Amino acid sequence: MGRYVIRRLIQAIPVIVGATFLIFCLVFALPGDPIQALAGDKRANPVIVDVLREHYHLNDPLWKQYLYYMGNLLTGDLGETYRGRPVTELLSERFPITLKLALTAFAFEVIIGVAAGIMTALRKGKFLNNLVMISTLVLISIPVFVLGSVLQLLLGVKMDLLPIAGTEDGWPTSYILPGFVLGGLSMAYITRLTRTSLIETMRSDYIRTAVAKGLPRRRVIGVHALRNSLIPVVTYLGIDLGALMGGAIITERVFNLPGLGGQIAQSVYLREQTVVVGLVTLLVVIYLLANLLVDLLYAVLDPRIRYE
Repeated sequence: MGRYVIRRLIQAIPVIVGATFLIFCLVFALPGDPIQALAGDKRANPVIVDVLREHYHLNDPLWKQYLYYMGNLLTGDLGETYRGRPVTELLSERFPITLKLALTAFAFEVIIGVAAGIMTALRKGKFLNNLVMISTLVLISIPVFVLGSVLQLLLGVKMDLLPIAGTEDGWPTSYILPGFVLGGLSMAYITRLTRTSLIETMRSDYIRTAVAKGLPRRRVIGVHALRNSLIPVVTYLGIDLGALMGGAIITERVFNLPGLGGQIAQSVYLREQTVVVGLVTLLVVIYLLANLLVDLLYAVLDPRIRYE
């Protein structure tokens, strides 16, 4: 197991390097001058522009800029914005907000999605099954910004149950609505995936054998059927955790949350290469670690799986 983890961590290095280089190239290819963008609609002083471009190595070729960046990254320096603010400060301010939002959405996926999938699988063809299947289909069909606006109006304005914007009320109160909106689509997929996987597992020969031996239904489902059924669900959850961290741009905009999503969008607009690459690198690392954790959980769910 230890060798497998080390091998996976080593394999993650070229992925991180490739991702940072790709994002660096894409941001570099955007039209416009990032230094001139600092002045807005006014014309920047040419002398100041030349000094800033030299300071941030913008006059150097792309490959050389990238080497400068990676050299600093290896020492733990994520660089600074063109306004002179360290990227690590932005991360310390905005990362906790996006992390709380993603964890809230992830909790909705795991608790509601898996529970609803199990209930519908055990009540196939009944009213509850049909109701949940229709509800998930509706949830998948509604765009994120529409769902967010409707919930803000109903639960926030009309019923005054939950805050509709900002983080003043703290966690988890301020993150319940945006967390449900962010995780709503994945929650619907998790429900359907859990239902399908559990139904298929219940048809297996070893489940019929367990029932024939007289084992209690709760033990047959909870110990034998559910563990194997959760393998594809855990796979999806591991992939989705990274997607939640990077896909919160619209949700953060709707609920006015100052997280990484809004910062990435703003940095792309201003061509802040170091900010975009630094934030994306963090998301790539989280995504890789989540997938490693998923692979390790396979051995817990299915004892037949072993990593050499």
